[in-house]
Amino acid sequence: MDNLTHSLVGALLGQAGLKKKTGLAMPALIIGANLPDVDAACFFWLEGAEHLGFRRGITHGPPALVLLPLILAGLLYGYDRWQAKRGKRPEDRLPVSFKWLFLLSFIGCLTHPALDWLNVYGIRFLEPFSSRWFYGDTLFIIDVWLWALLGFATWFSLRREKRGGDWIKPARAAIVVALAYIGLNGAITHGLHRTGVTGATPHTIIKSPMPFVFWQRETIIGFDEQDMNPWIIQTPGVTPEPINFCKMPQQYLADSDDTEIQAFMLWTRAPFAERAGDGSVLLRDARFYDPRARDRFTVALPDVKCEPVNSE
Repeated sequence: MDNLTHSLVGALLGQAGLKKKTGLAMPALIIGANLPDVDAACFFWLEGAEHLGFRRGITHGPPALVLLPLILAGLLYGYDRWQAKRGKRPEDRLPVSFKWLFLLSFIGCLTHPALDWLNVYGIRFLEPFSSRWFYGDTLFIIDVWLWALLGFATWFSLRREKRGGDWIKPARAAIVVALAYIGLNGAITHGLHRTGVTGATPHTIIKSPMPFVFWQRETIIGFDEQDMNPWIIQTPGVTPEPINFCKMPQQYLADSDDTEIQAFMLWTRAPFAERAGDGSVLLRDARFYDPRARDRFTVALPDVKCEPVNSE
């Protein structure tokens, strides 16, 4: 999910009562909820599509989910001691417990892969032990309704706290509602079985949540190339644009030592080859097909010529 959602989840957990456990609890929860995304720094040293094989991997796996909270807790604990030595420590701050800083940082970090799993992009829970991807297909990566719920609940809880009212119950109620909303979306996704296609048997069906209209799904259907076009993308209310499919250059991909190709093939869930304007091949993923944006989720194969697939 996006980092605003991660931050709001951390803040709401704090308002649900966890921030009473130790001083600097809120930074531990909010920063911890975002910490696995430290892998975004890879954009500084990786080129092209190489980030696809790195993101949502090693920093989202079991070792990192223990090590990152430990580092964060140490930094926050040291910051508190540093402020105390300089006489700058806020008087109203609760005593700081390293144990609780670590536990809250750990809880915050755990919410991150749980949320990331909910969309079609997926996550590698088991890195570095396994590079298998897991997909929840439940929420769009930026869910404005979840923003509204979490944001309002956090604001309302803080407002109640400032006025001396009960600020914990509203936060806890919002967490329950958020979980129910996620459960509803999961039921919508996994309760949809019809593909709208007859004749051939698909090998893959992906129900991709859509922005704003959370109750609708884009259906991505995969077939064997010898049967028909390899992927059909059905978006409610949208007439599909024709795609110039090519046969996947399987042997070329298997023999290639190009790091962009290797990263793409590790990451892709719905791969296909498309004819570029010069007759060469573009590697694409049907989950993120946008003919107007060809860079972030695309790898160009300028030395490979497009060989059209049979279509029906």
